[in-house]
Amino acid sequence: MRVARGKRSERPGDRLAGTSRTKLAVALTAGAALLLAGCGGGDTAAGGTGENALPGVDQYLNAPCPEPGVKPATGKTVAYWSMWTADEPQGKVLQKAFKCFQDKTGVHVDVQWLGRKAYTQNLVPALNTDTVPDLFDQDVSKVGAAIMTPGGTQSLDDVYGMKVGEGDKTVKDVLSPSSYDFPQNKDHEGHNFMVPYTVQSSAWWFDKDTAGAVAQPKTMDELTALFDKAKSDGKAAISLDGDIPFYNMYFFTQLAERYVGSGGLYKAATDPTGAAWTSDPGFLKAATETAKLPKYFIDGWDAAKFPQVQQRWADGDSRFLYVGTWAPSETREYLDKEGAGTKIAYGSFQFPMPPGATHDTVEQMSIGFAVPKKAKNAEAAKAFIAYFLNKDILSGIPAVADNLVPRADLAVPDDLKQVKSAMDDPKKEHVLQYDGIDGIAGGKWQTDVFDPADLALLKGQLNPQQFVAQLSAKSAAFWKTQG
Repeated sequence: MRVARGKRSERPGDRLAGTSRTKLAVALTAGAALLLAGCGGGDTAAGGTGENALPGVDQYLNAPCPEPGVKPATGKTVAYWSMWTADEPQGKVLQKAFKCFQDKTGVHVDVQWLGRKAYTQNLVPALNTDTVPDLFDQDVSKVGAAIMTPGGTQSLDDVYGMKVGEGDKTVKDVLSPSSYDFPQNKDHEGHNFMVPYTVQSSAWWFDKDTAGAVAQPKTMDELTALFDKAKSDGKAAISLDGDIPFYNMYFFTQLAERYVGSGGLYKAATDPTGAAWTSDPGFLKAATETAKLPKYFIDGWDAAKFPQVQQRWADGDSRFLYVGTWAPSETREYLDKEGAGTKIAYGSFQFPMPPGATHDTVEQMSIGFAVPKKAKNAEAAKAFIAYFLNKDILSGIPAVADNLVPRADLAVPDDLKQVKSAMDDPKKEHVLQYDGIDGIAGGKWQTDVFDPADLALLKGQLNPQQFVAQLSAKSAAFWKTQG
């Protein structure tokens, strides 16, 4: 997502306790540009219902409605501000859920399809008013940074004890603990403030029909050998929409996480002295490996407008694309609209371990529902959350939207089985997407400190030593202004 696609990070509940609502709103406005892409943040439709539609779409949409496990005693309407649009696959799944919920409980869900920018443009400004929804959704990092930190959410611990309509099974029973039980989903009192319904990760994507058999590279040399092979075949190696900062940041953060482990990037970014960037050798090593990649980027990567370069990958102009697990759904939708009959046999693999790294990591981001503290119909909103986690409703996320869900007993889309295997690998160290640095100070640390240095590194305007030195100096200066 940046849903996004959509995308997706966050931190302990008290991490921004000293940030005022005014500063936070300003910071979020400054970071709003991050929301204009992919699942991580745009209004580009994912999935499809044409010739590239997934098997089972019609079967899901026309299936009977399951019985709810909870029927709210109060509230006949739930006001829901959605991060999706009505014509996206996720929107279609939600619309079925609304209809079923009303049929079974009598509660109408009054939805506003606001897209990825809903939480910055609509919800944050509404926090100081009485005009808030009963329900909204976003990724956990954005909810934590923008809504929970200034006290805008309420505990959803009670939702985890609600029945989902499958006998005695509760929300907690059906969800994978790794999808919700982590520090970044805790409010100031230690309560869960979000209930996930989608989980995302990221990977290197390729078309198995054109790239052939591609094994998981074990070293960076094996990875760059794949890129060299692509170039020798007359293809660009890597597509990158360079106007999307959180796409640019994948490369350094993926490599750095493998050197410093879960929490290492976040710790460095929140260090008020900025010293960690230069004192921990892992960051310089990660920057050195990152600097080897741009020579493989497709021509025009830093001049095009999203999703032009991603579409060039779908058209076969390049061999590899590094983005989140929304890649198949977004590119399938594009190809379907093109109408040329082109299809992709999606394959993927993870970043290999760079030289000297000791943390075999895999990223995960949870997207889910939250309830504002001032919600007028919280009971009904919470009942809807529990209903949406019913397997007969939630199965629409993989069946229609080609996305992963936090229930282990539901199908995994074929396109995402390699990614899901990495996420389920017990030997892997789980890291929140970007290790949560994209949500620090409401996203302002990323836009003010990280993004300029990262882009300069990718463009060759900073060498690795200058890159970490700039992060150190600019981060220290940033925190001096935060009060």
